[in-house]
Amino acid sequence: MAITDNVRKALADATPLYAAAGTVDLAAAKLREVPPLLEKLRGEAPERLGKVRATDPKVVQERVTQQAKDVQTRLTEVIGGVELDLRKLRDNAQDFALQQVGRAAEYAVKAGETYNGLVDRGRGAVKTWRGEAADHVEDLAVVIEAPAPARPSAEPAQPVRKPTAAKRTTPKKPTQAKPAE
Repeated sequence: MAITDNVRKALADATPLYAAAGTVDLAAAKLREVPPLLEKLRGEAPERLGKVRATDPKVVQERVTQQAKDVQTRLTEVIGGVELDLRKLRDNAQDFALQQVGRAAEYAVKAGETYNGLVDRGRGAVKTWRGEAADHVEDLAVVIEAPAPARPSAEPAQPVRKPTAAKRTTPKKPTQAKPAE
């Protein structure tokens, strides 16, 4: 029975759907930023292409060769300076593993926060798509404008008395109620 309840809860939970709606809304917002960016790149493209065409291939080749020599020199220094101290390597490996566990936990927390943010954004987007956001504002305005109900006091306003045989009261004329429209 517990499995059935868990499946029912999982299927009834709309949180993943809200997260998907939030993702769609975020993607739509980001896509609105693309056309201005493309216009900017389109304006800069001729300038950049002109610079690439004017560049001398020999200068580029010399730069690449120099960078390759620098990388090779650094690698030789690092590889040549490695000590084979097993205890030091083990300690470094443990430190590295602990750092990675910490980073994984940090990323898990960030992922949870991002997921919750997308869920909140999705709820707002769904309400906006359905037109419920305006209804909610109207409901809120009605609640704010509504007068506060009078607080009931601890004592009744008038005690209810039964007519006694000793006192005769004259009956009041019944008032006619207006029919509800």
